[in-house]
Amino acid sequence: MVRARRIWVTAAALLAVAGASPGVAVAHSQPPSSPGALTGDGGAPLPPGWRLAGGGSAPQLVWRSDRPVPMGDARVEFRAGGRLLGVPRPAADGHTFRLPLDGRRAAELRGLEVWSGGRRLDEREAAGAASAARLPAPLPANGVDPGKPGAYRTKTGEYGLKSVRLPGFSAPVEMRAVVVAPVGASGKRPLALFLHGRHYTCYKGQDIVGEWPCKAGTKPVPSHRGYLRDQKLLASQGYVTVSISANGINGQDFAAEDGGAQARSSLVRLHLARWAGWAEHPETAPKAVREAPRADLSRVLLVGHSRGGEGVNRAALDSLTPPPAEQDGYHGPVRWNIRGTVLIGPTVFGQNPVPDVPSMTILPGCDGDVSDLQGEVYVDGTRAVGNGTALHSAVYMIGANHNFFNSEWTPGQATAPADDDFFDDSEHRDAVCAKRAATRLTADQQHRAGATYIAAAARLFVAGDDRVRPLLDGSGKRAPSADPARVLSHAVGARRGAGFLPDGGVSVTGGTLCAAVDPSPAKTCLGTGAKGASPHFALWETPREAGRHAIALRWNRAGTPARVTAKQPVSLSGAKALALRLFVPPNTRGARLDVTLTDAAGKKAKLGRVTVDGLPGSQRTASYWAREIRVPLSAAERAGLDLGSVKSMELTPRSASGRAWLMDAWGWRPGTPAVRTDALPRVDVGRTTVDEGDSGVRTYRVPVKVTGRGGSGQVRVYVLDPATGKAKDRLVTVRPGGQDIDVPIEVKGNTRYDTDTSYDVLVKAVRGAVVGSYRGGITVRDDDPAPTMTVTPVAGDVTEGQPLKWRVSLSEAVEVDMVALFQVAPATAPELSTKDVPARWLRDTTGEKPDPGRPLSKLSGLYLWADIPAGRTSADLTLPTVKDQVRESKESVRFRQIDMLTGEPKAGGLELSGSVRDAS
Repeated sequence: MVRARRIWVTAAALLAVAGASPGVAVAHSQPPSSPGALTGDGGAPLPPGWRLAGGGSAPQLVWRSDRPVPMGDARVEFRAGGRLLGVPRPAADGHTFRLPLDGRRAAELRGLEVWSGGRRLDEREAAGAASAARLPAPLPANGVDPGKPGAYRTKTGEYGLKSVRLPGFSAPVEMRAVVVAPVGASGKRPLALFLHGRHYTCYKGQDIVGEWPCKAGTKPVPSHRGYLRDQKLLASQGYVTVSISANGINGQDFAAEDGGAQARSSLVRLHLARWAGWAEHPETAPKAVREAPRADLSRVLLVGHSRGGEGVNRAALDSLTPPPAEQDGYHGPVRWNIRGTVLIGPTVFGQNPVPDVPSMTILPGCDGDVSDLQGEVYVDGTRAVGNGTALHSAVYMIGANHNFFNSEWTPGQATAPADDDFFDDSEHRDAVCAKRAATRLTADQQHRAGATYIAAAARLFVAGDDRVRPLLDGSGKRAPSADPARVLSHAVGARRGAGFLPDGGVSVTGGTLCAAVDPSPAKTCLGTGAKGASPHFALWETPREAGRHAIALRWNRAGTPARVTAKQPVSLSGAKALALRLFVPPNTRGARLDVTLTDAAGKKAKLGRVTVDGLPGSQRTASYWAREIRVPLSAAERAGLDLGSVKSMELTPRSASGRAWLMDAWGWRPGTPAVRTDALPRVDVGRTTVDEGDSGVRTYRVPVKVTGRGGSGQVRVYVLDPATGKAKDRLVTVRPGGQDIDVPIEVKGNTRYDTDTSYDVLVKAVRGAVVGSYRGGITVRDDDPAPTMTVTPVAGDVTEGQPLKWRVSLSEAVEVDMVALFQVAPATAPELSTKDVPARWLRDTTGEKPDPGRPLSKLSGLYLWADIPAGRTSADLTLPTVKDQVRESKESVRFRQIDMLTGEPKAGGLELSGSVRDAS
């Protein structure tokens, strides 16, 4: 985390939220608790660090961190009572985040929390595990090591083209790239394209910013040059490689509903279109491309880091099924074939991976940015969605962080300032991920391991070399070039056959079929005592989500089986083994389970015994990750079990006590089948903004497009209630060109002032369909004028010991809470001092002590808040005073209204003034 330098956010974001001055209430650690104070749950003050701002004209929920929050790939999210309120926008100070309330009332803001990448930002992180974690033993070496350099020398060059405009972005986006190619390679060569993630965009010395375009005197951060070692390895093996710059998207994607995924897809495909044209007309290519072998666009590998991972996933989808034209920045033909994707610590905000394009997802065990390792959804989320021929692999890299896969994000290697994203200091020394922990990789070790596994994916997906598959599919082999990194894998798809899926309708006895994404900690699969998190259970944007389950096992003695029974018998015919994806708590060892199958006729066969160890983990890691364990089916064949009709599976504990979770179990066969890309219907949700109107009821429909080709598919549609945040969901069958998703929204017009309100809809693929733009809805724009606010003294001239009181009134009641903020200001001498108000009130309100005595106007953190609830027309503000034994003349106090958006006194704003007389 950046310490000794300034951190800026985008200038565009600053304009969007109108900034935050250090003089405004964000610097105030706790809201005032006096009458009239801003409250969050029926009268209690908002938690420390939180406030409401913007007044009735633009109410916002504001949170300020006590330390900088770096610009990264994970989104900062506000949650209340376990439900997502929204994604706030950053202010210029690197500490402050603002969320328009969209009609939500202050009284509904219970249980406020700030999350990013699956971890809480608004509470101090606990220390990691008490004792040092142990690394697992090295795996056997694979027969082929893809990390060894190839036979070719390499040559590096760059190109820069005219910038492009992308929908929703005001500033053009650059078309820059670095090319690394083999020297002397004959014929057309496969193309590997790299896309970096969301990082700072511009720098000057030790100052870094997130704006675009870069201002005069600053330079673009060359994030696209951070994969040169990966590119050189691939180029030595015969690939043409290109790494493209996306600073123009990073500097503007704060306003994109999908986090910039569609824009990144457009940028990727714009580059691919240029390469396709250059392959046909080499004379038109830039020098760096002309000097490289001609690229074979029928063999393309996309590599994306963090939000770049989500971007290349979307580019693969958009290459198969074009997105709606109004959302896309590329409108030309598709003249390339994407053979696979590599996703490094990726985000997956939409949770809609492409099912029929092979993928490998690297999950860094010490990721401090996308720390929930939500990229696991690129594996789990493909089950039963497509035809199952594509391999989807997860590679868990123990001790790797988020940033060090990119040398331009790595301290000591980067051109611009850079940091280790896994925050570590003397107070938060983590047993697994601290810089000097035995389980932590150095930057060079991590990058070398990353390059090795990128090359493995290229060799399997593009070159079709099945000899490297055991590195990616859970076969338990290692690539020596990645040593000393401990790298584990599991996979779904490819030659996995039918199996037992908790999401597919199974019944469980002796264990629990648990909802993996229920937001209540007491109800989740892990339970309240879990130290850390599970990548399999990464939360989405709904309070609860249908169809995501695991099977939880817990035992205190050996011998009691848990039975998983399928609704319909499954066929394991032709499989060599039963592959289980199973995990146990981190840092545990020796969980032993017997595995037994029963066929539809009731015949049983014990397959064998498995032993499962936990990964190194701490409270700050997502280490509840399933290891792939294979049990041969030979015992079942010898026992005469009908593998074509298997009804149930039993897991019987043989260790004295323990816990385990089963994600799924499949019939496994070696080999990698040819990938079949089916034509699937595609769903894209749009957004429409409408005026509320003055009367009547109007019905609007959420814009949804179903395009593509092929037959029907199923998606699950979630409709969020803006008042409660709860979601209603339904399973919908969709067909290309159909109007199957119908979400009507009734809008009642009135003449009372309110805020804009969003009715949001989310869509997730379930079977035989894909989803592009997963989020949209109807935004209702209030079109009524704001009421006039006035101040009247209720007790403006009092005797000491009595409270000063003012009434803030509205000209009429409105539909939203109205808020006004007043800051103490110099008054006519003599002024009320810190000794003239109750000491406890002063401490609770400002954090100050009365001694030494000084005028209240010298306290920069003294504010009074007025919160007029919806439907009411007034609220009282109170300033308490104390009676003392000192003879003194009349003293005065004054407060000025503060502009919520600038932190400065509001031009023509209201004032509170009062005086206090001596009691003697």
